[in-house]
Amino acid sequence: MHAHPGTVAAPGLPLASRQDGEYPRPQMMRSHWADLDGTWSFRNTGDDPAWRNGFPDARDILVPFPPESAASGIDEPGFHPVVWYARGITAADLAAAGHDEDRTRLLLHFGAVDHRARVWVDGQFIGEHEGGHTPFTLDVTEALTAPASASASAPASASGNTDAVHTLVVRAEDDPHDLTQPRGKQDWHEQAHDIWYRRTTGIWQTVWLEAVPDPAVAALRWTNVDHETMRLTVRLAGAHPVGTRVRVEAHWTEQDEHLATVEAVVGPTAHEVDVVVPIARQANGQAEQELQWSPDAPHLVDAVVTLVAPDGHTLDAVSSYFGIRTTAIGHGRFLLNDRSTDVRSVLNQGYWPESHLTAPTRQALRREVELIKELGFNAARNHQKIEDPRFLYWADRLGLLVWGEAPGAYAFSPTAVQRLVREWMDAVERDASHPSIVTWVPANESWGVQHIATDPAQQAYARALADVTRALDPTRPVISNDGWEHPDSDILSVHDYEGDGERLARTYADDEARTRLLAGVGPADRPILVGGAEDRGQPVMLTEFGGVNHQPGAQRDDAWGYTTAADGDDWIARITALYDAVRASSFLAGSCWTQLTDTMQETNGLLNADRTPKEPIERIRRAVLGR
Repeated sequence: MHAHPGTVAAPGLPLASRQDGEYPRPQMMRSHWADLDGTWSFRNTGDDPAWRNGFPDARDILVPFPPESAASGIDEPGFHPVVWYARGITAADLAAAGHDEDRTRLLLHFGAVDHRARVWVDGQFIGEHEGGHTPFTLDVTEALTAPASASASAPASASGNTDAVHTLVVRAEDDPHDLTQPRGKQDWHEQAHDIWYRRTTGIWQTVWLEAVPDPAVAALRWTNVDHETMRLTVRLAGAHPVGTRVRVEAHWTEQDEHLATVEAVVGPTAHEVDVVVPIARQANGQAEQELQWSPDAPHLVDAVVTLVAPDGHTLDAVSSYFGIRTTAIGHGRFLLNDRSTDVRSVLNQGYWPESHLTAPTRQALRREVELIKELGFNAARNHQKIEDPRFLYWADRLGLLVWGEAPGAYAFSPTAVQRLVREWMDAVERDASHPSIVTWVPANESWGVQHIATDPAQQAYARALADVTRALDPTRPVISNDGWEHPDSDILSVHDYEGDGERLARTYADDEARTRLLAGVGPADRPILVGGAEDRGQPVMLTEFGGVNHQPGAQRDDAWGYTTAADGDDWIARITALYDAVRASSFLAGSCWTQLTDTMQETNGLLNADRTPKEPIERIRRAVLGR
């Protein structure tokens, strides 16, 4: 059982803004949940329909680590086009999930399974999901409350499940050669090469079980309307009585200050309701910064969302949090809370040598955010990865701006378009409530649209991705194709790995240099604007630069960066010179250094792959900040 201390108005509910980083869905918390991570049975050879009932002749795998990784216990980095998992579900799991007479529905949550998942309980097909980086939920009430079928048997190799009363089986497909799958940095070669890394197949984020009442709160979406108003969209599951209301209570826990209590009536047949939450204290413009969220002052507001029956009794209650802040662009700058903010970002691959795209521990997600800030950055670009929501919680809590980015597919086809649009829409919906997310990046460096400079269809696709992002979330800037060849971007981003600080300074010196850059071919021999796009005065950011190779310890034969330092002093001098060039520019509105950590053969990180700094953090910080 995972029960967390602290309540806001509702007994037993966790304090969302002060959670410990364990809960898999940090902005909609209940008091009980069953963590199903741990030892499962595993098969990666063969594909037998009989395995839907379990398979005793199997190996153990430690979920949620992918089988390619050492942390999983499998440690086989080759191709895994089909993998099978099985785990016993025990009476203790049901109890930990909170299943009782008041919480009658059982929901099985998967944080992410790459790429296509099919799920059975006791041989009964429950559901399926396609999309390797986004969550899905299956209602398993009938399957887990009915007696197990005689043909089902708990997998014998799943340690700790000898008292299982049901068998959960997952089959995952992940074709390494299917270039229409959104895959990000996962290599299509068997061995990692160039800028691509070993794959992450199957279950790679937390699997958990939760009991909920009927009706129940199914999802929350917070939106900053303006500086003093939030809008909460509440989605409901199940049939609710006529006259049911949603109540929202907001509390600033830091100052023990009640901020608002509002209610809205749910329509008789509606499964979604918008609740406007005015924060009256923000009407005093002279004091509004006291509560605003920013990297320097990441204030969070706790909220309890209660589903109230017509007679006043509670049908369901969840705890959440939000941050009050606005994002915009104007005057060639990025604006946070109406103020020009220099976006000082670092490229974060979110890859660990022992566990690949899965963090080795949940505490590692917090440490990642802390390290980024300690190095002098106020932002991170999560590159080609939809990151674990618990990373975003720590970004919210500790104050880090985040660019949310889609993992790209490599091919352009109707199938690739459908897959990425669907998965990206799910990602935006999942993450839009996080105040730390300030920019959306649905495409990068023309991945999946390699001929966008000349192909009207690919230009239309990139514009459509940007526009559907704006339709889902009109409150944040959108970059249609990070790096170059922008058909329609709110921020014009450029990737430039020039290693000489003086030459970099000339490229970005002044308005004349800006005009020359946007009118011609960019640093990578790619035009910055395509498909009739125009310079509308958007902010220009250098969103990849640096990439200086430095190996302070043992030398890798396959190691590389965009340039190479002779030693630690030369490395710091190069970082300083490149940042001096950025600081000298009269028009650059932000930058993103490549990259946070060494990642396999890429040894151009500020940190080693194990997250230790290559030089003292203070030296790196001074180079980044210039002081």
